[in-house]
Amino acid sequence: MDVTVLPAGWRALGSYPSEASGSWSPALSPDGRHLAYVSDRSGSPKVWVQPVGSDLTFLVDTGEEPVVSVHWSTGGGWLACVIAPGGAPRTEVWLVRPDGSVPHQVAGFGTDSAENVRWLPGRPLLAVTENLTTALLVDAEHGTREVIAEGELVSLFDVSSDRRRALLRHGPRGGRHVVLRDLETGIEEYVTSGEQACFAPDGSVYARGDAGERPVLLRARGGAAEILAASDTAEVETFALTPDGTRVAVLWNSGGGLSELTVLGETRIDLPGTVVSGPVWSADGSTLAFTAEAPGQAHGVWAWDGDLHPVSVEEPSPDAVQPVLRRFSSHDGLEISGWLFAPPTSGPHPVVLWLHGGPEAQERPGHGPLFQSLVGRGIAVFAANVRGSSGFGRGFVNADNGPLRWAAVADVAACVEHLVATGVADPARVGCMGRSYGGYLTLAALTTYPELFAVGIDVCGMANFATFYEHTEPWIAAAAVSKYGDPVRDAELLRDLSPITRIDRLRAPLLVVHGENDSNVPVIEAEQVVEALAARGVEHRYLLFPDEGHELLHRSSRAEYLRETVGWLTRHLGGQPSAR
Repeated sequence: MDVTVLPAGWRALGSYPSEASGSWSPALSPDGRHLAYVSDRSGSPKVWVQPVGSDLTFLVDTGEEPVVSVHWSTGGGWLACVIAPGGAPRTEVWLVRPDGSVPHQVAGFGTDSAENVRWLPGRPLLAVTENLTTALLVDAEHGTREVIAEGELVSLFDVSSDRRRALLRHGPRGGRHVVLRDLETGIEEYVTSGEQACFAPDGSVYARGDAGERPVLLRARGGAAEILAASDTAEVETFALTPDGTRVAVLWNSGGGLSELTVLGETRIDLPGTVVSGPVWSADGSTLAFTAEAPGQAHGVWAWDGDLHPVSVEEPSPDAVQPVLRRFSSHDGLEISGWLFAPPTSGPHPVVLWLHGGPEAQERPGHGPLFQSLVGRGIAVFAANVRGSSGFGRGFVNADNGPLRWAAVADVAACVEHLVATGVADPARVGCMGRSYGGYLTLAALTTYPELFAVGIDVCGMANFATFYEHTEPWIAAAAVSKYGDPVRDAELLRDLSPITRIDRLRAPLLVVHGENDSNVPVIEAEQVVEALAARGVEHRYLLFPDEGHELLHRSSRAEYLRETVGWLTRHLGGQPSAR
């Protein structure tokens, strides 16, 4: 068995120029003059503070563990930093002054995991949810923690200024909804189906509602709801309301994954990248910050105050391949799509089919060093959006639930058929790879259609739903039931859907990649696959990262992953450098 275990703390950076540093999670100071953000320019994600319009940067000391996100209090006195110990999905919340002083932990103690962090406007109060079971208010000035609500799959969005009402989210994946809770009586009032909401100063509720086919922005008050922004072709991905309630930024997902950003009733912002995320206002409403990326352009942080200002942005690659969106009918007539990154030479090419995680995520035309590296070696990449992906309406997201998952597996074969029929793919040189749910889908495709693929890569994918449910975090398991099935009631279905039950059909050489600290998809999922392939003499390799979790957060880990995956795929698919 070929196993590579990288030593903990290994930090030699890779030689691929496309493995550039990135910046994300912008958080503006109250007056909009400074930005805090997360960047891995030092090799590991850390918090940096930088004046808007200046190149001067200040590293905020948050310790050795990687940082996931940062949030600046509206009063300006605190940064809330979400930290992932060991790179694992479990996260902690630490408060620190913007100058790096007085660091202390406020949530995610022990084995608890804290998420959904939001400062309440005008107050030193931080909304936090632990384990999707406990909604908390943390008082930054007094260090107290107040439980707002408890229950399975609950999350806190906001608390009214009079502390009498709270906005909560309930429900599993695909069935989440927002309620308004009276904190004195405990009575809850349904607001909308959706996953984002906040109070406006007048007491009304702004929410991203997804009760219809495509998510919209709505405002609710007194039992009535008014739609403020909607489209027949685009989805409201998220929104940001200024603390005074006078301006709202709306981030749209349109055109198969392209971003649009508007200030409602004012303007559409000219974006510096194809995909944008994380819009956030300064407390005075003067400045909007966000993250932007594009093919060959790493995540960068920008500020907009009527004019656009780069804050932490790397130079884009001038020769990056721009993908083309392909739409076609799957096996049952349902339209699916994907982004094709192709060499400039005519096909057919060796092709890698890439499958994203989620499954309620979407492959979008953002920064992808792996895709660019493969195309540079003459290997085309098709980044697919099979059924179950977001961005294409509610019906599409739910089209793979439970027993419908076999149709998503068949979508993978339909992608290969399309690529071969259109002259893109050499049928003898097609590979399949993906991460998380995409790793599961890769294993499912390799064991269902073994004749289609010459090579595979499984990155932290589920192989056995029984062991996944047994070993994953309890709140992750509870939220997953609506997507995959109940581990007791649907045990037979889940056994049938598990690739490990037909692993004897897998014959493509397989690279298995996993983070040892992964508590989302625990490492036992990789170990089962590796053990089964070793017992059957199937060519494989196991790449284990001991200081990483479900994501590869260190640049050195990503560089090593890039080297190993490109090497594995070129070895088994061929390919050669293309002239660009």
